[in-house]
Amino acid sequence: MKGLAPRWAHLRAVLFDLDGTLIDSAGDLASAANAMRAERGLAPLPFAQYRPHGGSGARGMLGQAFAIRPGQPGYDELKSEFLDRYEALMYDTTRPFAGIESELAGLSAAGLAWGIVTNKAERFAVPLTTALRLGAQVVVGGDTTGHTKPHPAPLLEAARRLGIAPEACVYVGDDERDVIAGRAAGMATAVAAWGYLGVQADHSQWRADMTLSSTGELLKQLGLA
Repeated sequence: MKGLAPRWAHLRAVLFDLDGTLIDSAGDLASAANAMRAERGLAPLPFAQYRPHGGSGARGMLGQAFAIRPGQPGYDELKSEFLDRYEALMYDTTRPFAGIESELAGLSAAGLAWGIVTNKAERFAVPLTTALRLGAQVVVGGDTTGHTKPHPAPLLEAARRLGIAPEACVYVGDDERDVIAGRAAGMATAVAAWGYLGVQADHSQWRADMTLSSTGELLKQLGLA
């Protein structure tokens, strides 16, 4: 194992977003939304329509399935139903992206800590990461601190739990809010370009410190491969 590149000699930890960065969960999210449509006599929507919204969870799935947004009448009831349906099937097809497990093993072999910071509630994030045996040293969910990304509080909480200064961390995510949160927390940032990204998103404009074209790219850019 090579040592860290000079630019990253200060690095002590890597924090990751979950959905669209470490795991491909869009299929199960879409299935929950389509099950709700079927219950109402509506035809299923194609997976390709749901996938770019995978990082937005219930908000993204319900927006596609029913053209409804938070704050509109009936949204909260639909959200509650969606979360219950998703919880029942969230292990069906969700898996780490190809190459993620070897990437994480490489970070650990280099002596770097790593953890997860996600807007997914702990109710889902903790059992899901346990079931997938990801081995994160810390998991901070969207309801852990009372703030969700792009607020920096969840990232700062993860660094605190690891006992590592924020400036010695890099945060990897597939949404612009991840880059905003990482920068606000004083961390370096990286875009997971294999992720969901959002509709018509131009991640080259997010001003991240690194853009990762594939799951093996992080170790290379850090100088570890």
